[in-house]
Amino acid sequence: MSFYDHPEKFNVGFLAALFAREADALRGFDFAPVGTGQVGDSYRVTLDWAGHDDGLPKSLVAKCPAENAVSRDTARNMNLYEIETKFYRHFGTNCGARVPHVYLADYQAASGDGILLFEDMAPAQQIAQMDGCSPAQVEAVLCEAALLHKSHWNNAALADHEFLTYGQKDERRAFVSGLMSAVYPEWRARYAERIDKDILAMGDALVARFGAYLMPRDGPMVLAHGDMRLDNMLFSDADGRVILLDWQTASLAPPMGDIAYCISTSLQSADERAAHEKDMVAAYHDQLGACVGAYDFDAAWADYRRASFAGFIMAVISAMIVERTQRGDEMFATMAERSGWQALHLDALALI
Repeated sequence: MSFYDHPEKFNVGFLAALFAREADALRGFDFAPVGTGQVGDSYRVTLDWAGHDDGLPKSLVAKCPAENAVSRDTARNMNLYEIETKFYRHFGTNCGARVPHVYLADYQAASGDGILLFEDMAPAQQIAQMDGCSPAQVEAVLCEAALLHKSHWNNAALADHEFLTYGQKDERRAFVSGLMSAVYPEWRARYAERIDKDILAMGDALVARFGAYLMPRDGPMVLAHGDMRLDNMLFSDADGRVILLDWQTASLAPPMGDIAYCISTSLQSADERAAHEKDMVAAYHDQLGACVGAYDFDAAWADYRRASFAGFIMAVISAMIVERTQRGDEMFATMAERSGWQALHLDALALI
């Protein structure tokens, strides 16, 4: 099959075949942009089936390589399209968390591009990253995080999937460390009038210790999402479960990075986050159950504190390597600010 990486290249035969139908079963289709992805462009594809549709979907979502060249090259260089398509192939049905059903996950190694066609989860709704959400909504996300993490808790077989281990390689750690050092001064200058000086000073100290921060440490390893923030999930009124999207940063990683990142970036108020986060982490830890073994709450809390830099790091690096937009500038500033206050409040620098 040819590599169809955009709805403009689709045809009725290609789409009908996804559902084991002949081309004449589909009269036509249309598509329109949906979502706010930074390194991937998504489209809702509406399907006009001929005759009886036998319960076939009326629409699906196509996630394509970014049209913007800077964002697309970033995704290729960081293996993001490969990671996401392979996540769905290998873990889409057994990761524990609620994810969309995927009709096609195709990756082209020669170009580094990938295409996903998956279940349209409408009327489930996205919450805008900058708006933040309620503590109850964060708790719903953490329920899915617990299901995800416990599904492969300390499972050595995860390391057999190379696409999950890119971040563990010495050369990738060296690359990320060098990248953070290279882009932080420019990022600091860009946001000097937007971000509190205490957070900027914390960033200076973090960059100075960044090599040590990235060094492997003892502790549990799980199938982690890596970018667990509001723009990458949908909230459903149907059953109350949260649907996790955007698996481009799925990896074999310590669990508390997802938790600290989610809590810090999702709550608008630093005071509200500080008031609720310890109880949230305790509830998440309880939901993991017996799989944690000797990994008690005190160990989890220490790892959570240390992982509180996750949102700040993601905001700094991403802002400087993807297409720059007005919305993106404010989104990354908001993420860095919320995560920065978290790291300061938890004295995370003391743990490096």
